[in-house]
Amino acid sequence: METKETEIKKTIVRKIDNKDIDKLYQDEDIRLAADIIKSGGLVAFPTETVYGLGADAFMEEAAKKIYVAKGRPSDNPLIVHISEIREVDDIAECIPDIFYSLAKKYWPGPMTVVLKKRNIVPDATSGGLDTVAVRLPDNNIARAIIKESGVPIAAPSANTSGRPSPTKARHVLEDMNGKIDMIIDGGTVGIGVESTIIDLTSDIPTLLRPGAVTLEMLENTCKRVDIDPAIEHLLTGNEAPKAPGMKYKHYAPKADMKLVRGNESDVSKYLKGQIQNSDRLTAVLTVDEHKDMFDTVSSEKSNIKVLSLGSSKNPESIAYNLFDILRKCDELGVEYIFSESFDERGIGKAIMNRLKKAAGFEIIDV
Repeated sequence: METKETEIKKTIVRKIDNKDIDKLYQDEDIRLAADIIKSGGLVAFPTETVYGLGADAFMEEAAKKIYVAKGRPSDNPLIVHISEIREVDDIAECIPDIFYSLAKKYWPGPMTVVLKKRNIVPDATSGGLDTVAVRLPDNNIARAIIKESGVPIAAPSANTSGRPSPTKARHVLEDMNGKIDMIIDGGTVGIGVESTIIDLTSDIPTLLRPGAVTLEMLENTCKRVDIDPAIEHLLTGNEAPKAPGMKYKHYAPKADMKLVRGNESDVSKYLKGQIQNSDRLTAVLTVDEHKDMFDTVSSEKSNIKVLSLGSSKNPESIAYNLFDILRKCDELGVEYIFSESFDERGIGKAIMNRLKKAAGFEIIDV
């Protein structure tokens, strides 16, 4: 879809604590956000994963505004957020039994399910597909806005399409100021990578995007889970994406980025060689346990930035920091980024999925 720049004269920013949901219903800023949604406007708000950019999922023109604000291709489907499980029946049909097992276990939470959509869901929300992606977020601010709006809310990540997803309100402001009506600042999100997406429209559930509800967790509930090939490469040509982030470059910093994969000593040796010979502003993305190996070089060369994503002993910390660090690379004006690779078990699969896409699947095996 060809998109044109849209401009709203002033984006309202309001800070709200993620307090008890009953108190949130009384909050005037929640009511204002809901009124904007009901009138066809755009509101960015926190979820437990990343910040979302919300519009009335049933209002085609409102959904189209999301694509314009983000500069997002129109065949990239949006995720519909609900406030209660029972609302799934309003937007989806032919719901399989496995959905109820998964929802009971992982909702509210960072899991999106793909189901057959009802006609009430416009093509602008579903990316032209006959399916709809649905999620019940585990964030009181998000659920209060949805409930107060009285409609499900279509909400992709609240960033310019292709950029690292926002985990803080200031990230949203960087990308969306003057393009959307309102930003709800609920602080830094808890998880830091987008929700797991699982397709339930065929006999065998298929993982479309890894997240905090891990493949291993899904396999504990489902007899079998297939993995969509698009997790390992971008779709090309006329292939239609089944879920957000499958076809287009995502999460990317402005710098040229490459992943380095291999055993620890070989990766360390390769990275040291690269940064010692670099005369450009270059960042190395590593972990707390390895940072000292590169700090000596960075102390001698001002053009080398060593950034820790977190601890290898706590992969959740890497997920939490990932997008913030990628945005920091942009703030520093970095030209080249080399990143270590990580174990793909558990949430590591989500971390590596985001890193691979940020790097355009450019991987150096050493």
